[in-house]
Amino acid sequence: MLATALELRSGTVVSHASAAVLLGLPLWRIGTERVHVTRRPPAAGSGSARVHLHVARLADDETTCVDGVVTTSVARTVVDLARTESYESAVVTADAALAAGAVRRDELQACLARMGPVPGTRRAARVLAFADGRSESVGESRSRVLIERLGLPAPDLQVRIVRPDRTLVARCDFGWRDRTTVGEFDGRVKYRADGSGRDPADAVYREKLREDEIRDSRWEVARWGWADLDTPAVVARRITRAFARAGRPF
Repeated sequence: MLATALELRSGTVVSHASAAVLLGLPLWRIGTERVHVTRRPPAAGSGSARVHLHVARLADDETTCVDGVVTTSVARTVVDLARTESYESAVVTADAALAAGAVRRDELQACLARMGPVPGTRRAARVLAFADGRSESVGESRSRVLIERLGLPAPDLQVRIVRPDRTLVARCDFGWRDRTTVGEFDGRVKYRADGSGRDPADAVYREKLREDEIRDSRWEVARWGWADLDTPAVVARRITRAFARAGRPF
């Protein structure tokens, strides 16, 4: 990408997925084989096998510089992806940008409003309305999208369960307080060796004790992992069964 950027003519701005990479934003199922660039009108052309050319208006404050390369700003990059990529993929990047404090929701909305009636604005508006900086990983963002698609009640995020003395039992990825149910996305990273010399099995054991105390606090628990996100019926079944165990079937 950087090598290609050095060959670009003046006035060309790295954008879309390529800008996201340079800005350190995560991408989910978005191809990076071609370098995406944007040029202001009246530029024209279709790009090449290596370059995907977009022609669009760009305000001066919608660009920034990363490692000497002019790219679209975080706000413009998130909005461009929200307009052009799948809903799930766009939510992943938007959540991450908000979580990192790299952009504010009002900045995203203002950026979209300035673009006017360009293709994909309705799709982008839906992404921005759903994006939530409390999502802490790609897996949590994908889980939120899946829960919405399944038609299940929208959960609260980063739900705290406390003991009677107000000390913390756990902070859970998802929670339905009216159903005393929490949901946890299990990325394998939490069980890996962390360089401290501790056995990864200790992490598994600590997680078991944590879940036991959650249940002792009279909350039901539904868990799912990466593979389950590609089998929606499994996630739906685990969540609805947890609702049923809590006495609040869906």
